[in-house]
Amino acid sequence: MTDRPRISARIGGISESATLAVDAKAKAMKAAGRPVIGFGAGEPDFPTPDYIVEAAAKACHEPRFHRYTPAGGLPELKEAVAAKTLRDSGYQVEPGQVLITNGGKQAIYEAFAALLDPGDEVIVVAPYWTTYPESIKLAGGVPVYVVTDESTGYMAGVEQLEAARTERTKVLVFVSPSNPTGAVYPPEQVRAIGRWAADSGLWVLTDEIYEHLVYGDTRFSSLPVEVPELADRTVVVNGVAKTYAMTGWRVGWIIGPKDVVKAAGNLQSHATSNVANVSQAAALAAVSGDLAAVDEMKTAFDRRRRTIVRMLNEIPGVLCPEPQGAFYAYPSVKDVLGREIRGQRPQTSGELAALILEHAEVAVVPGEAFGTPGYVRLSYALSDADLAEGVGRIATLLGEAG
Repeated sequence: MTDRPRISARIGGISESATLAVDAKAKAMKAAGRPVIGFGAGEPDFPTPDYIVEAAAKACHEPRFHRYTPAGGLPELKEAVAAKTLRDSGYQVEPGQVLITNGGKQAIYEAFAALLDPGDEVIVVAPYWTTYPESIKLAGGVPVYVVTDESTGYMAGVEQLEAARTERTKVLVFVSPSNPTGAVYPPEQVRAIGRWAADSGLWVLTDEIYEHLVYGDTRFSSLPVEVPELADRTVVVNGVAKTYAMTGWRVGWIIGPKDVVKAAGNLQSHATSNVANVSQAAALAAVSGDLAAVDEMKTAFDRRRRTIVRMLNEIPGVLCPEPQGAFYAYPSVKDVLGREIRGQRPQTSGELAALILEHAEVAVVPGEAFGTPGYVRLSYALSDADLAEGVGRIATLLGEAG
C-alpha cells in the first residue's frame, strides 16, 4: 500500500491555471517592492457598480439568505437570467433550463461532466482558454485540438473542424468572443459552423461570457439563435464576471436542455449546494439592470485596445492582429525567439515571458498556456498609464534583440 501514489492520476494530471499563476507571481513581486505591471489577469480593472454592491449589502441582512436555498439557484435569479438572455441575445429559454453555478468554471466542468463518458472526444479550437482541456479531461473526455493562427484571425473553418471529427466526437467547444485572442466569428461563420455541428449530430458548448465586449461594427452572434435547430444540443455558459466587473463574486450559469441542466444540477447538489446567496442577490441586481456599466467599460477597453495593438506592432518581430472582442491582445512573438536579449536566447514564448518578467518587470502569459507556442497574451484591462508604460518596457527590452 505504501507504493501507491499519494495523489490520484485523475487529479494529478490537472495543470495549474497558467493565467492565475502568472498573476500570482506578478503580485508576489509587487509585494516584494518591484514595480511589476501585470497583463496576466483576465478581469476588468473597474469596481463592481454601486447598485450591485448595495443589493448584496441589503441581502446580508435578510435572514432567508442566511440559510440553504435551492442548489440550482434562487428562482428569481433563474427567471432574471432567462429574461436577460432573451433581451441580450434573442434566445428564449425557460427558468427550468438555467442552472446557477459558482462562476463560469464550475459551469464548464459540470456541463462536460453531464455530457461526456470516458473516451468521448471534444473538439477545442486553439488558442483556447486554459480551463477547457482540463475540465474535459477531468470529466473523462479527450480534447482534440484544431490549431488556428493570425492568418485566419484565430478562427477555425468548417473544413478544419470536419478534419478533426471522428466517430468518437461528441462535443464542439465554440467560443466567440474569444479568450485569449479576442476573435469574434461573423454571423455567417457562426451559422456555417452551427449547421455543420447539427448535421454531424454533435453537441456544442458555447461560452458567451464576453458577449457584450465587442467593438466597432463587430456584432456578437449567439449560436442557438443563429442555428435554432441546434438548440436542443447546445449548452450555453455565461456569467456576470466580465460584463459587470464581478470576477470575485463567483456567479455563472448554464443554459441548456432540461435533462442536461437537471443532471448538472444533481452533481452540484453534492459538490457545492447553492451558490452564496449574497452573490446571487448581487447577480440578480446586475442582470436585472441596464448595461450602462458595461458601456462605460467598453469605451475604455476600446481605447486601450487600439493603443496596445499599435504599440505592439511597432516592436520589431512582434505581429498583433486587432482583436474584435473581449479585452486581450494575442501577438505572435515567433520572430523574436532565438535572438539574443540580455545574454539569453529564448527559444520558446514561455522562456521569453520569463525574461520579460525578470528584466522588464512586466507579466504576460505565454502561448504555451493556450495551446499555441510562439505567442503571448496581454490583457488590456488595466489603466491607460500602466498599459503604455508596460508595453513601452517590453518594446525597450525587445529592442535590444540581436
